Amino acid sequence: MENMKRTVTCGNLRLADNGKIVVLNGWVHRHRDHGGIKFIDLRDRYGITQIVVDADSPDKLKAAAQDLKFEYCIAVKGKVRPRPESMKNTRMPTGEIEVQAEDIDILSRCDVLPFMIDEKSDAREELRFKYRYLDLRSFSMQRKIKLRHEVVFAVRGYLKDHDFYEIETPTLIKSTPEGARDFLVPARLFPGRFYALPQSPQLFKQILMISGFDKYFQIARCFRDEDARGDRQPEHTQIDIEMSFVSKDDIFAVLEGLFCHIFKEALSFELKIPFKRIAYNDAMNRYGSDKPDLRFQLYLKDFNEFADEGDFKVFKSVLENKGTIKAIVAPGCGSFSRKQISELEETAKIYGASGLAWMKVTEEGLEGGISKFYSSQADKIKTGLDAKPGDLILLAGSGWKKACTSLGAVRIKLAHILNLVSPDVFEFCWVTDFPLFEWNEDEKRWEAAHHMFTMPQEQYIKDMEKDPGKVKGDLYDLVCNGVELASGSIRIHDPGLQRRIFKIVGFSEEEAQRRFGFLLEALKYGPPPHGGIAPGLDRLIMLMAGENTIREVIAFPKNTQGVSLMDESPSEVDDEQLKELHIKVVRE
Repeated sequence: MENMKRTVTCGNLRLADNGKIVVLNGWVHRHRDHGGIKFIDLRDRYGITQIVVDADSPDKLKAAAQDLKFEYCIAVKGKVRPRPESMKNTRMPTGEIEVQAEDIDILSRCDVLPFMIDEKSDAREELRFKYRYLDLRSFSMQRKIKLRHEVVFAVRGYLKDHDFYEIETPTLIKSTPEGARDFLVPARLFPGRFYALPQSPQLFKQILMISGFDKYFQIARCFRDEDARGDRQPEHTQIDIEMSFVSKDDIFAVLEGLFCHIFKEALSFELKIPFKRIAYNDAMNRYGSDKPDLRFQLYLKDFNEFADEGDFKVFKSVLENKGTIKAIVAPGCGSFSRKQISELEETAKIYGASGLAWMKVTEEGLEGGISKFYSSQADKIKTGLDAKPGDLILLAGSGWKKACTSLGAVRIKLAHILNLVSPDVFEFCWVTDFPLFEWNEDEKRWEAAHHMFTMPQEQYIKDMEKDPGKVKGDLYDLVCNGVELASGSIRIHDPGLQRRIFKIVGFSEEEAQRRFGFLLEALKYGPPPHGGIAPGLDRLIMLMAGENTIREVIAFPKNTQGVSLMDESPSEVDDEQLKELHIKVVRE
């Protein structure tokens, strides 16, 4: 085997290597027989090299080549030579050469494949996840994992050059409420007690600021026991960052510089900075989302004035109940059928709307839908909404947030129908001035919109208990192409203010001490003003790779039910293990 040890990879050979004797190791990607001449495409993660077994080769070599099948792992020794002019492939880096085989050694054989390994597998996701080690051999997955590596390397390099320390925080911690359920780990040596896996390093990075490490980062693994839904994973990775003696402007500057560096190093793409800044209320009013997609210019507009003067009782009732009517003009969609409009209405209903009203714009005025209630205002509405003949006006009325959100979902749907979304554009923005508290209607109490350690904006601190719903937090999200990439805030460093926040969200002194006692104790000892942010690495790679799900950029993802089909986790464990942990499984 020593004389068959790899001397060059399958992506490296060029015309300048003509005449060299080389040894390549890799997998049989394709093989074909042309009139007694055997062609083998040999693949590794660097590329593909064409191997040729000539018709006049020794019988032993021809027999070895004849025995090859897809994905056999082999070693090939041979001489580099130019391809015949008619067989050159300029689309391949190695397309001008081939290797004339002198020896072939089969390193291992491969069973019949569950799916073919191509540029990008079209096999069902369940099959790809079950045989993930095969799926990862595809060039598509190899490129995405390489991109992930390059992004992480760029993050570490940039933050190191800006005086950040990379510090690891514990994986086994105390269970603390952070918005999702904790994964609990039984402590064998302490029956009845449990560690938790961290939903984020939030409390520990604040402790690090109190410890005097004023610039911290970590490529942090985070664990959240959430119900199976959408594009979620029970474990994910974030670029965790915290800084002392800073304002949000300082944090924005670091993140913008970091992202410019990442995109330049990993994609050779120049981002424009500074990123746009949009207040939460403006984002909701204009885009119908707190993570607005800025790649297209379909805007939500207010319809309250027209609804108040019109005769449509449904909208008048919404206004009487202090609700809002929002409108969006779909350009050129006046020809939409009732079925197409109904499909848009179903999208709005998913986000809480009771329905979707509509009117078509014509040269004469308005027609269809609820137009008869607004015929006298037709010209005024067309001017106010900048609607032109051939357009379709869509309207939603309810509470402000629900009206904005439901029509914002319709906005996204329309953008895809009208092909307004470019996958090669990256539109970043900061969303700021979020509410600090949200009212939980089911439990009839205030709760933290972000987390309980967020600093209120200064102008609200004195009287925040009088009307918590009006309080804005010093918190911010980083958004790109309609995807929330990062969330962060300036933290509370005043123990008295922290206790006031706990009280507003219904945390008693005893409960706060039980859950967060170690942080509250640390806040007594000269904590610095500090703040941070945590970009999601998986979502960032997803956007950079042009994918629609984070499962495509994680080496070993779980499916949408949180199950790993490859290693069949979660799985049952032996009774003996449960006994050691003092745990009994009660089956329903």
